Amino acid sequence: MNVETLRVLIVDDEPGMRQGASRVLSRHAQSLPDLDVEVRFAVETAADAAGALARLEAGPWDLLLLDYKLPDRTGLEVLDEIRTRGMDVVTVMVTAYASLEVAVSATKNGAFDFLAKPFTPDELKTVVEKAARTVLAHRRALALAEEKRQVRFQFIRVLAHELKAPLGVVDSYLRMVQDRALGDELAAYDRPVERALARMDGMRRMIVDLLDLTRLESGQKRRDLATVDVVEEARGGLEGVTAAAADRGIALELHAPAALPMRADRGELGIIFNNLLTNAVKYNRDGGRVDLTVRPAGGGGAVIEVRDTGLGMAPADVARLFGEFVRIKNEQTKGIEGTGLGLSILRKLAELYGGKVEVASEPDVGTTFTVTLAAAPEGTEP
Repeated sequence: MNVETLRVLIVDDEPGMRQGASRVLSRHAQSLPDLDVEVRFAVETAADAAGALARLEAGPWDLLLLDYKLPDRTGLEVLDEIRTRGMDVVTVMVTAYASLEVAVSATKNGAFDFLAKPFTPDELKTVVEKAARTVLAHRRALALAEEKRQVRFQFIRVLAHELKAPLGVVDSYLRMVQDRALGDELAAYDRPVERALARMDGMRRMIVDLLDLTRLESGQKRRDLATVDVVEEARGGLEGVTAAAADRGIALELHAPAALPMRADRGELGIIFNNLLTNAVKYNRDGGRVDLTVRPAGGGGAVIEVRDTGLGMAPADVARLFGEFVRIKNEQTKGIEGTGLGLSILRKLAELYGGKVEVASEPDVGTTFTVTLAAAPEGTEP
């Protein structure tokens, strides 16, 4: 269990009250199993509003126990000052003048809770526990917001980097054509134009992959669920890579029953097969082999296995394979293009079906991807 310490400021003009509350909280450790945290308290005290505001200004503080009636100002006036100065502290108003009017006024001025004097140690601990939960929730929300900001920044940085290089290549080829750098013969520009178009196609594929990824992560992807023949989709996936495989003499084999019905989204299955088979061909050897196996899984699901005789990967590369924009770069793969998003999309689609993706790979031997999918339940909302 993690330990977190909250800074507590007790403001009261009665020395006995300050000392008693300080002693109770300083010796108290609040266990919050549901948050996996034990809370401890670092306590300081102040006897009046001026001293309290000076301490708060020097902050930060997590929790303020504020007496309603102080020698120089009321607790409500202190609350108003805290709000005016933009201080971030959870405040519990403490008073011997308990009334509905005071409680409402304190709440309107930003107090989290209200504690009437005299109170027992257990009553103090109870109200402080509630306040501590609020403080911790706020801390975690801030940490999550910062984490999201960092992820967004990293995503934009990597995306800019991934688009900068192909845009630079397209720009240079177009300027070559504009300046007639290869002479006036149109055929001389066929190769530069082909290369520019290939780079633009790569950027288009990256944008399509990004759209797929954002829809999956946001939960906004509309699903068209129906009974689909997984084997038929497997055949379609193989047809999509047949030309690329034939160009390099790579054999494609399907091992599957005659049919395998499953409740699924046809488009999602198409993406799964396309990503698996495209990678199996791209990262294979000339004259290699790709075996696609489809078999039933329990509960009306399916297992999809793609085995290739390609370049293979080291364990360290397998461990980072499903990150966004990750492409395994080495002497053998440096000329292979891709968005680095396909496997991230593959894993998210598998998770959408309550499934998983497993990878077994050996350098210079080949790689096997095994995707397990559960059937989408009847009545699942698209």
